[in-house]
Amino acid sequence: MPYAITQTCCNDATCVKVCPVNCIHPTPDEPGFGSAEMLYIDPDTCIDCGACADACPVDAIFPVENLTASLKPYAEVNAAYYATGTPAAARPSPRPNFHEWGPPVFHRNIPSDFAPLDVAVVGTGPAGMYAVEDLLLHTNCRVTLIDRLPVAGGLVRFGVAPDHPSTKKISETFTRFHTHPRLRMRLGVEVGRDVTAAELAAEHDAVIYAVGASSARRLGIPGEDLPGSTTATNVVAWYNGHPDVPADAIDLSAERIAVIGNGNVALDVARILTADPDSLENTTISRAALDRLRSSKVREVVVLGRRGPDDAAYTTPELLALAQQEDVELVVDTHDPRLETLIDTAPDGSKARLLQGVAREAVDWSAPPPHGNRRIVLRFHSAPREILGDSQVRALRASGPGEDVDIAAGRVVRAVGYRGVRLAGLPFDENTGTIPHTGGRVAPGTYVVGWIKRGPSGGIGANRVCAKETVGTLLSDAIAGELPRRQDRGTSFFRLLRQWSA
Repeated sequence: MPYAITQTCCNDATCVKVCPVNCIHPTPDEPGFGSAEMLYIDPDTCIDCGACADACPVDAIFPVENLTASLKPYAEVNAAYYATGTPAAARPSPRPNFHEWGPPVFHRNIPSDFAPLDVAVVGTGPAGMYAVEDLLLHTNCRVTLIDRLPVAGGLVRFGVAPDHPSTKKISETFTRFHTHPRLRMRLGVEVGRDVTAAELAAEHDAVIYAVGASSARRLGIPGEDLPGSTTATNVVAWYNGHPDVPADAIDLSAERIAVIGNGNVALDVARILTADPDSLENTTISRAALDRLRSSKVREVVVLGRRGPDDAAYTTPELLALAQQEDVELVVDTHDPRLETLIDTAPDGSKARLLQGVAREAVDWSAPPPHGNRRIVLRFHSAPREILGDSQVRALRASGPGEDVDIAAGRVVRAVGYRGVRLAGLPFDENTGTIPHTGGRVAPGTYVVGWIKRGPSGGIGANRVCAKETVGTLLSDAIAGELPRRQDRGTSFFRLLRQWSA
């Protein structure tokens, strides 16, 4: 029986490298890798060796015959990818028993006498740690790993939903480098507060910034800043116990909460706010957040999305996870007459088709949520117009196929994306919320990786390819002699390090 990749796929591509018949796609060198929701195993080519399952850092790969009830749909999800002809490695007929490998490509040529570099990496999330992994495993560099928080982990620790423990498991891949003999880690050190970018650059051959996108995009609509309106970044940080967010930051006294946006983060928020608190007891959720959820008055979360069910921003695995919640109803609001036709005629493998078994209802948004089980309502083809209220949120005005409608809601969560933050001493593009670069190079000796480099797109595994490019650019600059010359090393910065270690 073939294997199948399931919900918690992190797109790390470790499985691709170990597959002896090249049956896992898209691969990192294929155009669709950066935007892929997950990776897929070709069931007709898989030889059932299990190498991919052994290598997977998040335990997302299982034999099809062993899939549990909640994971059984992934057998079809994997097969559907190849049925649509989307892989770059298109197969002739009759189908071979393996996918052809391309010729070997060597992207780097490091001289044998390459002198060790001192490299600082700012940020301990996936982007920074993939850069650290590349530097430690493939070069002789010495690395100083810095994070402004007192604990390491970044997005894996504070951005992944607590009910996704397998996804969080990828942190084990990264923490093994924390004790590497060529790495020293300094936590609770913030660039711009404790040390300047100039001081950091003066004491290292190169600095890689992996500071992510820590702020939220704005909607630009009236009422956005009313009390009771908050960002998904705030909610996610709250239930993950981020030290910057107070334990009482999120008020759950409203019966209905409107979530604006229908990406993965929006679905995470909806799922956590409607989950049975007992089901979260043994997860990494903040204890304070769990206590609040136990006394929560929330009975309904409406997820508002501009897009339709055929091209919603969330991924197939996230929708499947939402639909499989026990004791939580999933409903599609049929305010737009086109929706039922779009769902009923949706092709195999599409997101819309996954909604064919979901309840449909023309919701009366002026009425309170119905009694009974908690529920999540998906409202497609609807854009936010205004958040209504005087001193507190009371409703969200949203578009419809005809007139706008007021959705009575006591709280609004804005889940419309993340945005990078300016870092003192570095250039910044206000339009994109990123640091301008070329192949990861801001200037010789200064580099970026991850969301601060490319914007808030791509999952955890996309950072491996991103880091490979940045580290490759850094090494090319070093080999070409283009890194700034360093003098008087071991002075002010390392005195600071000794102070931080005291």
